[in-house]
Amino acid sequence: IPAVFAADAPAPEPVTVVRAGRLIDVAAGRVRTDQVILIQGGKIVAVGPAVGTAIPDGANVVDLSGKTVLPGLIDTHTHVTGDPSLPPYYDYGISAPREALKGARFARETLLSGVTTIRNVGASGYADVALRDAINAGDVIGPRMLVSGPSIGITGGHCDNNLLAPEFHERSDGVADGVDEVRAMVRKNVKYGADVIKYCGTGGVFSKGTRVGAQQYTPEEVAALVDEAHMHGRKVAVHAHGANGIKVALKAGVDTIEHASLIDQEGLDLAKKNGAYLSMDIYNTEYTQTEGPKRGEMEEFLRKDREVAQAQRDNFRKAVQMGIKLTMGTDTGVHRHQDAPKQLAFMVQYGMTPMQAIQAATKVGAEALGIEAEVGQIAPGYSADLVAVTTDPLADMHAMDAVEFVMKQGVVYKR
Repeated sequence: IPAVFAADAPAPEPVTVVRAGRLIDVAAGRVRTDQVILIQGGKIVAVGPAVGTAIPDGANVVDLSGKTVLPGLIDTHTHVTGDPSLPPYYDYGISAPREALKGARFARETLLSGVTTIRNVGASGYADVALRDAINAGDVIGPRMLVSGPSIGITGGHCDNNLLAPEFHERSDGVADGVDEVRAMVRKNVKYGADVIKYCGTGGVFSKGTRVGAQQYTPEEVAALVDEAHMHGRKVAVHAHGANGIKVALKAGVDTIEHASLIDQEGLDLAKKNGAYLSMDIYNTEYTQTEGPKRGEMEEFLRKDREVAQAQRDNFRKAVQMGIKLTMGTDTGVHRHQDAPKQLAFMVQYGMTPMQAIQAATKVGAEALGIEAEVGQIAPGYSADLVAVTTDPLADMHAMDAVEFVMKQGVVYKR
């Protein structure tokens, strides 16, 4: 038996200690003052009062004693490879590799804004899968990513591309019609690395010729899609503005409703009963209406955005009042990636308490994504994903518009 010496044992991983002047405990819904967070191996190992907590010798100390510290933000609806500065037809000149490389830039912007976890719900050519894998391998920096690959949709619907004339035979990656094609497309996305299945259940704002509220897919097709995805252990997110498409999705057992702009009372009741999550992008119309005309956005798209914007915000308020589970889903890619945290102030404006908004963007978002044991709280065993601001966000949520400190998995990216 070979002898084992102390020198042969691996050295313990270094310890980082974060001093937090104010720490937002999202699980308890309260603020704790003068706390220390012990971090090792990218995870939180202990949290407690500064008085009485021993600091290990040689620990790297990060002093945030003058700031409010909260968990890294979670954005449940992004298009991280999308460039919001480009007019519609310019997308035809962007290959999937180029899209992924744009995504590397936008992923960095996302992380530095304070969003440490995203769910990406739509990218062509599996560019988001490639980006996720590059981040996980350390090739580029960015948030933790759950990705869908190409969104699934009907011919001519919101997840198709309807901008070219018929002779070009344009068809988006995720187009599938009928029960058999829908099941096959779910299997294809799972095969090529999707963490979540995203489909379009109604028309949309940024799709030529679709009506925002119009249902897409029959109940039979939706039931097959959700069944197939759940069989493979994947949650399902549905793009759905219109009331009927929302209800078809909820009756089939969908996990999250994206946008939910025109949801009716029956849909709200179903969401509450089923425990489904609503991911409502109530900030981005500010960007679309001010910047869209400058980039040559189609008037059809601008008109549809105007038509649903206030209805969506009013329905967000109703959902808050009913106690329906709501996440922070911003639709970045439609607007600037670094502006995702700006939605938090709008969530407060439309009915949430500041604590509820922060919980939506942390603990509740993690639950919606099925990763609530890994992220979304500052507690032992959780990934060391932290952000900090000087101004108290519970007093002024616009503090989150410009996050000052970002840590992901114990690594400081912004200070």
